[in-house]
Amino acid sequence: MRRSIPHTALAVTVLALALAGCGGQTDSGKGGDSGTVSPSPTPTPTSAPPSTTPTPSASGTGCAPAATLDVHDSGRTVCLSVGDTIRIGLDGTAKRPWKPVTVSGSGLQAVNSGFVLQPGDASAAFKAVSDGRTRLRSTRPLCATQTGRVSCLGIQEWWVTVVVK
Repeated sequence: MRRSIPHTALAVTVLALALAGCGGQTDSGKGGDSGTVSPSPTPTPTSAPPSTTPTPSASGTGCAPAATLDVHDSGRTVCLSVGDTIRIGLDGTAKRPWKPVTVSGSGLQAVNSGFVLQPGDASAAFKAVSDGRTRLRSTRPLCATQTGRVSCLGIQEWWVTVVVK
């Protein structure tokens, strides 16, 4: 007679331990030039992004000011008042560069963001000029590309919704 229950239990235990060891890496947002792959800090949504409830500011506009955004702000909804300026700084690497930040919507006008000093970084600045809603977006390769080596076709997406009131 075969003893299949202990073998099944052993297989399930090994599988559970193997899965528990996955996903323990974090992405600092700086890059992956070491050849290792770490998960994207935020999942890429397939529908409308979840929005956060703005907290009241001292000015009474109902929006918390957001002066700068980085890779960790992906997926957020931020609020600005007309006249405010927001700056975006996405730290990338030469092997995993961020694309320039794109804008879709209304209410923001591009302004000088200064110099980008590191290869692969994306920098942008926008001034809130009128009421509106805008999506800021950028992407970069999930894996570093190297000639003669296997690479993936994954893309890390960064996006923020800006509401101007």
